[in-house]
Amino acid sequence: MPYRAVVFDLDGTLLDTLPDIADSANKVLKEIGSPTHTLDEFRFLVGEGVQRLFTKALHNTTSTLKVDRCVELFRTIYRQEWNVSTKPFAGIPELIHELSQRELKLAVLSNKPQEFTTICIEEYFSKEVFEPIVGQSSQTPPKPDPSGAQAILQKLGVEPGETAYVGDSGVDMQTACRVGMYPIGVLWGYRPKEELIENGAAVCIDDPVDLLPLLLK
Repeated sequence: MPYRAVVFDLDGTLLDTLPDIADSANKVLKEIGSPTHTLDEFRFLVGEGVQRLFTKALHNTTSTLKVDRCVELFRTIYRQEWNVSTKPFAGIPELIHELSQRELKLAVLSNKPQEFTTICIEEYFSKEVFEPIVGQSSQTPPKPDPSGAQAILQKLGVEPGETAYVGDSGVDMQTACRVGMYPIGVLWGYRPKEELIENGAAVCIDDPVDLLPLLLK
């Protein structure tokens, strides 16, 4: 039967945010005298929340104080520079418009801090399109913890089997599988197809236009 709801990841799925995240994070690393990383390396640093980003960027440091300092600096810098290069992936605005026209319930679940998740969605999409918009916060642990996804399902009033989860990382696929949502991996994001499949993707798509037939099957 057709799905009633779609939950989207944000970074690497709806928006190409990597250049702005990488630039801000590298400024933080320079500030503390730590080596920076290439844009391609950041593909594998993002996706698990800001704490994990800097833990990995600092070569899996065990210093929580150092990571916390980086997170604090990052929030300050990224707040000023989050939309320098950020933009929707090609075909995403058209896809979201079509899904809205078909009256599917749409939500966002991201490991990006709640503050930045909200401003990203409000900047590039109509405020009414996605509800709820859930980022990482003290109330919502990072994916693949299922809490955020379960809260979204409850708010939408839908069952997991009626819901697709669309994301670009293994963490996204794990989240979908833990909750019982249909896991759809996207290949225009930051992680390879192999990672998506290994973590439970039921299908992987190359282009946003490929999503609609899956939802209406």
